[in-house]
Amino acid sequence: MRGAQLTALRDVAPAGLAPALDLVAGLDDALVAGLARVGEAQAAALGDLAAALAATPLGDRVAEAVAKVTTGSLADEHLAALAGARTALLGAAHDALLAGADAALGRERAAQPTPPAGPLPAEAVAPLSAARSWLSELAITGWRGVDHDLVAAGSRPVEATLAVPALRRLAVLLDGLAAELRASCPVATMPAVPVRRWADLWARAVLLAQESAGVPDPSAAGVETVSGRLLLLGVDVHEHATAVQVQAHAVLEPADGGPARLVRTGVAAAKVDTIVGPALWRLLADHPVLLAALAEHRSIEVTDLPLAGGDLWWRDGQAHVGNSADPFATARVLLPAAVAAPVPPLHRHPVAVAEPVLLEGYAVDTGDDGGLRFTVDGAHVAVDVDRLPACGPLTPAMVAASTACLGLLRWDGRWTVQPLAVQATVKRAPVVAHNGDWAQGPTDPKVAKAEAKAGDSVAVLRERAGRLLRR
Repeated sequence: MRGAQLTALRDVAPAGLAPALDLVAGLDDALVAGLARVGEAQAAALGDLAAALAATPLGDRVAEAVAKVTTGSLADEHLAALAGARTALLGAAHDALLAGADAALGRERAAQPTPPAGPLPAEAVAPLSAARSWLSELAITGWRGVDHDLVAAGSRPVEATLAVPALRRLAVLLDGLAAELRASCPVATMPAVPVRRWADLWARAVLLAQESAGVPDPSAAGVETVSGRLLLLGVDVHEHATAVQVQAHAVLEPADGGPARLVRTGVAAAKVDTIVGPALWRLLADHPVLLAALAEHRSIEVTDLPLAGGDLWWRDGQAHVGNSADPFATARVLLPAAVAAPVPPLHRHPVAVAEPVLLEGYAVDTGDDGGLRFTVDGAHVAVDVDRLPACGPLTPAMVAASTACLGLLRWDGRWTVQPLAVQATVKRAPVVAHNGDWAQGPTDPKVAKAEAKAGDSVAVLRERAGRLLRR
């Protein structure tokens, strides 16, 4: 990224962004006290929401849902309408921000349709109903009214959805929300509630729990399959107390000779909160090809992998490790012209903006908020070092000493860069560090020694779980 691009990003401020976020905040505020106890301020905010969407296809449904809130006769379809309205507003904000980022970066984005969802399996009907019932109770009760009994009631839909492979995404989402609520009980005593986050999780779960949503199906008619060389740029680690996902951003060179494409692929695993740091990689041992490519900085040859939008459905058996491939060289040569993918509807959210970028020739200093920032030709961008994962070698000090950075451009009320890899000079020696360097185990002798001393927590927990199952 050049200084002119950073300046153009700074000037990206869609006119309707602030009003749209205010409408979302009004609904979120109503969810704090609960839709069964809507005060005058909350009722006015919901009325503004209905008025703003009156001219859209959701207008009638949202107006009906708001009316039902005031009369206390909410049904599942009314909550779905409110969740849909909230998601639509955030999706519009996402699209405006992403369009501004594409214009500033000069990035072309494909306009291909989202692949269809597969049919809902019969065994998914009852779990979806149970999930909607619990989510309705949360909305009616409100976050401040959540107690241990209400959280415990969520165990049934979590178990039911986990038992249906097609509902695994919803199951993990419900499990994570329940875990956060359980850790916060009783919520009434919390000094502050994570209003936006819990509302995001609730709304996404409500939409995924609709029978009309179907389920993602990599074999459905119309889903594209791709083959070619995958050149990794970096990996983003998403960690929760009960789950971990590593999401690799890459450039795909199609085997048919088509233009290079920006894609991402991810693998995930369930976990417990005691598994942290480099031990997280052991949970993903079933994906040795991806882990080897990350740790050894090598390309991957993929064959007939399903591609939904910009997301590759990872299958280790349809991939093998190729030659060495420097992510920084890939970013310099291929990233500027790579075609970005369209964003699936449910992924459209300002916090989901995550565009791979390369910054070089910058100065590192401290901004007015005390955080790190990169400065290129007088233009600034904040650096989000709080997102650095504990399972990799990157540290804030290394980022502060860097001269080149591969990262993700994100929006958090302002544009920021999340580092995925850096080139730096430490003690007068050049150093290159990537988030995925420890995918096959720590390469830092001190960290490796500490890991060896602590023991393999994953193996211990698996052995204990096996012992319990044998009883």
